[in-house]
Amino acid sequence: MLVYRGFSQTAHSATVLTIGNFDGVHLGHRALLARLTATAAQVGLPAAVLTFEPHPREFFAPESAPPRLSTLREKLELIADDGVEIAYVCHFNAHFAALSAGEFIERVLVGALRVRHLIVGDDFRFGTRRTGDFALLRDAGAHLGFCVEAMDSVTLEGERASSSAVRDALQDGRLEHAARLLGRPYSIDGRVVRGEQIGRQLGFATANIRIKHERPPLQGVFAVEVKGLPGGPHRGAANLGYRPTAHQASRPLLEVHLFDFSADIYGAHLNVRFLHKLRDEMKFPDFDALKAQIARDVEAAQSYFKL
Repeated sequence: MLVYRGFSQTAHSATVLTIGNFDGVHLGHRALLARLTATAAQVGLPAAVLTFEPHPREFFAPESAPPRLSTLREKLELIADDGVEIAYVCHFNAHFAALSAGEFIERVLVGALRVRHLIVGDDFRFGTRRTGDFALLRDAGAHLGFCVEAMDSVTLEGERASSSAVRDALQDGRLEHAARLLGRPYSIDGRVVRGEQIGRQLGFATANIRIKHERPPLQGVFAVEVKGLPGGPHRGAANLGYRPTAHQASRPLLEVHLFDFSADIYGAHLNVRFLHKLRDEMKFPDFDALKAQIARDVEAAQSYFKL
C-alpha cells in the first residue's frame, strides 16, 4: 500500500475513496473497506483511504479524548491487510479544521484526490462545525461528477460495531467480546528493548516491549499470543501498566513472559494479541509477594491455553 502524508500533489489517477478515522479497524470499518475494494475492482480504479492524524477529537479536546485503539502504523497495516492500495494521511490541524464542507469537497475530494466514487459510513460528517453530511455529498457529486454511496452500520447481536464499543469492552476486561467486534483479538505492536531485568531476577524473564500508546485502552495482566518470532505464534502472560511495585513508571510498559522460550530477541518488532484478562494490575508489599503472584498468573495463563 502506498502511503502519502497529506495531499499537496494531485492523485495520479481517479480514485474510489472512503474517509474515516478507522481507529481499531473493527468489523464496521472492515465491511466498508470490503465494499471499497470490490467497487474499485469493478471500475478499474485504485482503492484509496483518507484518514487523519491526530484523531480530530485529540485536536479539539486532547484532555477528554478517549484512548486510541491503534497507533497510526497499526491502523495503516490493518487497512493494507484489507486490500487498500493507497492511504492519504491528512494532518488534522487548525487550517484543515477551518475548511468549510464545500471547500473540503472541491479542494480535497475533487481537486486533490480526484474522487470518482465515494463510499462513507452512514454517520459521516465533515467540514467546519461538521456541517457536511451525506445529502450534501450526494448533491455535490451530481454536479461535480462523482458517485456517493452510504454504508450502513454493522451490528453484532444488536450492538453497533464501533470504536467506542470496542474501547468499552477492553476497559471492562471483556476481551473476547472486543475480539468479536474487531473480527480478531485486540493487539498492540512494539519493539523489544532492554529493561531493568526485574522479571529475570524474579525467575520469570520478560520481553520489555516499547509501545507508542500514550494511554492504552486496557491495563492489567493477560494471557497473550505473540507474533513476530521464529516458530511462532508464541503463548505467554503479559503485564500492561505502570509497574507500581517496582518503580512507578511515567509511561505504560508492556512486559511479556513467553512460555518455554529463552532466545535473545532484543530489537524484534512484535505483535502482542490480548486473548483473556487474568486480573487488574496491583501493587504488592514486596518482591516476594510479587514473585508469588507472577507464578499464579503464569499458571492461570497456561490453564487458559490448557498447557
